Amino acid sequence: MTRLKSLVRAHRRISEIGREAWNACALNPGYAANPFVEYDFLDILEESGCVAPRTGWAPHHLAIEDEAGAVAAVMPLYLKSHSQGEYVFDHAWADAYERAGGRYYPKLVAASPFSPVTGPRLMVRGDVDELAGRRLLLGGALGLCERVQTSNLGLNFPTESEWRFLGAEGLLLRENQQYHWRNAGYASFDEFLGALSSGRRKTIRRERREAMTGLEILALSGDELTEAHWDAFFAFYMDTGSRKWGRPYLNRRFFSLLGERMGEKVLLIMAARGGRWIAGALNLMGADCIFGRNWGCVEDVPFLHFELCYYQAIEQAIERGLQRVEAGAQGQHKIARGYLPTAVYSAHYIADPALRDPVARFLEEERLAVHGEMDWLAEEFSPFRRASA
Repeated sequence: MTRLKSLVRAHRRISEIGREAWNACALNPGYAANPFVEYDFLDILEESGCVAPRTGWAPHHLAIEDEAGAVAAVMPLYLKSHSQGEYVFDHAWADAYERAGGRYYPKLVAASPFSPVTGPRLMVRGDVDELAGRRLLLGGALGLCERVQTSNLGLNFPTESEWRFLGAEGLLLRENQQYHWRNAGYASFDEFLGALSSGRRKTIRRERREAMTGLEILALSGDELTEAHWDAFFAFYMDTGSRKWGRPYLNRRFFSLLGERMGEKVLLIMAARGGRWIAGALNLMGADCIFGRNWGCVEDVPFLHFELCYYQAIEQAIERGLQRVEAGAQGQHKIARGYLPTAVYSAHYIADPALRDPVARFLEEERLAVHGEMDWLAEEFSPFRRASA
């Protein structure tokens, strides 16, 4: 195995590390290729200005070199002045700590910004000892916490393997749930429907019929994407974001750069009526998964959200031979559409015992509640036919 230097460097732009060096770690063959931690996605966020100190996301990406001076391990890391755009909700911790006289912000977060997508956070080149690389990256992040005097470090949506490693290293473990669809080797959408109860089959067929009446629906990727598509989708995104959150995170330039640099990994589902685009759903594609990210519309059509975000994604996954669709955060209504509860993770270092101890007790109780809820939802609301006794 290649030996590592013990020095960990923090970089204020991912471009300081470089595409080839970053992807040598992020695209380690031992990881399932995940577009949200690739160099291009993270660099696009920085180049477009969506991620920057002024937006409360100051890059502090960590890199470790081997003895030959080549980058051997990296961590996407940000100094945050708020908790927005993370989808791991710690606002109550922040409020309690600040009411008690503490200073919760700034904090450090290892994540893919604005993306509640599980993927590697402690990324080690394939010819390097992974455990050694993980420990150096974690040690570097904890050392940075001390140097810049942050109250805490969070690693959001790591892989389960990383999560268990972080727990063994003493970090507090948090567990939550999302709703994912899994491909059981279906040859078609109709075959998937055949695995459901008769009631759910009828409901889904009716929803699809009503949603698509009078509409043209296209799945666009790669060279099919144009600036006109992005203009329309950005209008959808801004309308939905402004109504739902009040502060959309992504700007128009981000989408142009995404199409230009990662178009082959984009799956943009668009709906038009009479030649006018009225709704769209943005997905990115990994090695074995379609990741649903953003949706918007300018016309209210019953069930169109389900069609573009859930059913079209399932059809595309089956057609492309992909194993999963991850449809983003929250939403128990996804269960009835074939998306079942799935565990997702985060891990947390909290410097002050006055905050760490009550959070640790809370997380222990929360994990038990999450497990109980997942089991109950899957048992009571699964749309799949039950096996005969």
